[in-house]
Amino acid sequence: MHNEPETSPGSVWVLTDGKAGDVAQCVGIAEALGVPYTERTIAPRPPFSWWLPFGPTDPREWESRPGSPIAPPYPDIAIASGRRAVAYLRRIRRLSGGRTFTVFLKDPRTGPDSADLIWVPEHDRLRGRNVLTTPTSPHRFSAAKLESLRSDTTPDIDKLAHPRVAVLIGGDSRHHTFTDNDQHRLLNGLRMMASEDGACFMITASRRTPPALAYGLSSLAKSGGHLFWTGGDPNPLGHFLAKADAIVATADSTNMIGEATATGKPLHVFHPTGGHNKITAFLTRLEHMGVIHPFPGPLKTTTYEPIDATPVIAEQIRTAFSASRKRETAA
Repeated sequence: MHNEPETSPGSVWVLTDGKAGDVAQCVGIAEALGVPYTERTIAPRPPFSWWLPFGPTDPREWESRPGSPIAPPYPDIAIASGRRAVAYLRRIRRLSGGRTFTVFLKDPRTGPDSADLIWVPEHDRLRGRNVLTTPTSPHRFSAAKLESLRSDTTPDIDKLAHPRVAVLIGGDSRHHTFTDNDQHRLLNGLRMMASEDGACFMITASRRTPPALAYGLSSLAKSGGHLFWTGGDPNPLGHFLAKADAIVATADSTNMIGEATATGKPLHVFHPTGGHNKITAFLTRLEHMGVIHPFPGPLKTTTYEPIDATPVIAEQIRTAFSASRKRETAA
């Protein structure tokens, strides 16, 4: 009598260098898998950090060293993201004898053989037999979580009049710059939306937000009775998204826009100076789907079916993991 192979994962690692965006995507997938997970954070030193994603990994973090982030026992699935994590993920796959099913989120820059399964957004070029694409990125805001957050009692938010608008502000990046003119245009657009549409804002900024813009947003909030998150704990982003009637987001962050599309609420996108072909393709796709609208501009109320790539990616991981275990048993 033969035992049936175990085709459901029992353990997951989340492997990153600690960047918030990478952690959020990986944890979102791990939570969607419904499997216990642990976060492993790598911190390679120069010159090893300079050579990644190609390798080698920092010997100080090898599996035999005290406090190693990749010390065994190895998990059933390892989910990684970020340039520095690529070589570590390959090492885990080799050290586990191929038993650990490896997943990489975004283009590893080292080809499709870098992991057992790779996810990239549709606007990326990478393709392959093991490459999965979706229009938006994975995140932690599942439909169930948003529903739970929506029912929470949050006095500061609940006292705001409708329409409530979540305002998600990024900042300067490789491809975008918030010039003085951009900052004035953004702030004036918010003032117009507040005066003409009666919008009450729930505003978050990021570490990349220019100080002058952050100051302008804070002043707008104080003078207009809006909310402005100053960066303390807890982060109210989930509650802002769940309780918003509409959302304003800046075009520099596809992650931020992807999170917003999970709500099904109208999304107004502000374009700072600059851009990139991939981001333009991403936004154009969402515009054709009726998801995004221009900002500054009149407040829209049209909703759409929420877009959430996270459960799609998680299901593909489950399927591919199960198939890999069955192949091992048959070999």
